[in-house]
Amino acid sequence: MSPRTNDNEPTGHPADTDEAGLPQTGPAPSDVGHDGPKPDGHDTPGPDEHDAPEPDERVAAVRRLGAAGRRWRAARLTGCAALLAVALTGGAIAAGAARDGAPAAAAATGTVSPAPLSGGNLDASVAALQAHLRSQPRDVGGWATLGLAYVEQARTKGDPSRYPQAEQALEHALRLAPDDDQALAGRAALAAARHDFKGALTYADRALERNPYSERALSSRIDALVELGRYDEASKAADTADTRRPGVPVFTRYAYVHELRGEVGAARRVLERALSSATSPGDVAYVASQLGRLAWNQGDYKTALTRYGRALAADDTYLPALEGRARAQAASGDLAGAVKGMERVVSRYPLPGPLVVLGELYEARGAEGDRAKARDQYALVDAWTALARANGVDADLDTALAAADHGNKSDALRAARAEWARRHTVHTADALAWALHVGGRDREALPYARRATATGYRDASFLYHRGTIELATGRREQGRALLTAALKLNPGFSPLGARQARTALEAAK
Repeated sequence: MSPRTNDNEPTGHPADTDEAGLPQTGPAPSDVGHDGPKPDGHDTPGPDEHDAPEPDERVAAVRRLGAAGRRWRAARLTGCAALLAVALTGGAIAAGAARDGAPAAAAATGTVSPAPLSGGNLDASVAALQAHLRSQPRDVGGWATLGLAYVEQARTKGDPSRYPQAEQALEHALRLAPDDDQALAGRAALAAARHDFKGALTYADRALERNPYSERALSSRIDALVELGRYDEASKAADTADTRRPGVPVFTRYAYVHELRGEVGAARRVLERALSSATSPGDVAYVASQLGRLAWNQGDYKTALTRYGRALAADDTYLPALEGRARAQAASGDLAGAVKGMERVVSRYPLPGPLVVLGELYEARGAEGDRAKARDQYALVDAWTALARANGVDADLDTALAAADHGNKSDALRAARAEWARRHTVHTADALAWALHVGGRDREALPYARRATATGYRDASFLYHRGTIELATGRREQGRALLTAALKLNPGFSPLGARQARTALEAAK
């Protein structure tokens, strides 16, 4: 899985927007200045209303992105590629909020807060902001809010091409007011979304110097510290944020810090507190999904399905709830429902996590043609990774995890090492350990696998990975104990991983 990064790849700047991310419906405002918006001759009402490319163009674009990876079988992959292109050119619209997320692509921790524009439809809010800024081009707060909205659109649509638009809008705000705390907090959120966590921390600290009570900056600071593996500092930052700005964005981050330390009960209580205070559909969907993920992680599938049901009652398009429900269905034995649900997710949001899960569900089902369908999903991860990188997103963790199990082992190790060089988290330690294992380097992998489980974080896949590596290095008793613990904690943690864990246990008797 080696996506290209050459000049043939998309730049992430749609043809129907100006340099600051506004769609052009007429001349650019005269007082924006030399560095401001410039018309490009297109006449469109909004970023999600432009004409999508013709299907052949979509397929060609996606094939170019994945050309350096495995060869895609054109007849089988055309439909999948078209779906990916539709979603990445604005054809899919969502109103909800995503390791790494969680994560998703989205945020790695699964703790990204709901939409920066509270209430209503995000796309409609973006269109209203764009119209406002054409008549009031020196509104710093408007530019900062637009930048944050683009970040949210990128995440909810699985569309990294929104990030350059966000950067342009936020930089324009900072040109107008270099010390504006909203714009600085927006840059922190953008950096975190792109997995530039050192940059996120720098911008968050700058914003907090100007406004110590900025909820966005307080939240981004916690995210950055968590994703840099500085968990003690993240806990202190969460305490500070809870004191200054208690609310849903801070509560959910506080809960995740607890979860990373193995304090599942405390995490659940904080999330329940957050859910009781949630009022908007977006907040309810977001927090209920976090509770669903926590329950699923502990093998409580009935509760997980209930929580995801609550989230979808608030917003039936919310990606993490749709994905989480499909995972819980699979773990509960409802393979047909899981496949149908994950197909729905991937048809609109072809992100690496759902693509890999759907591929594994096809493999687990084993019907005629399912093996080919699975390979198609894994191949599309290459395309997303290339698009993400072309738009400034560090996608090495996604690459390492997907390639280790379903791609090029050398690519997996290269990506995992690159990610570990940037940040030392439990997730990067686990990814590096597994990439080393699949490359036959188990003794080198073992310290990283142990580090991944050292904080007390209860994740069955981490236990499975470490147990497998312990067995491979001759530590039979430790390996069996860890594999048993993984299956006891969450017996359906992965469509294929759980089956492989049982096979390894049987073989190690």
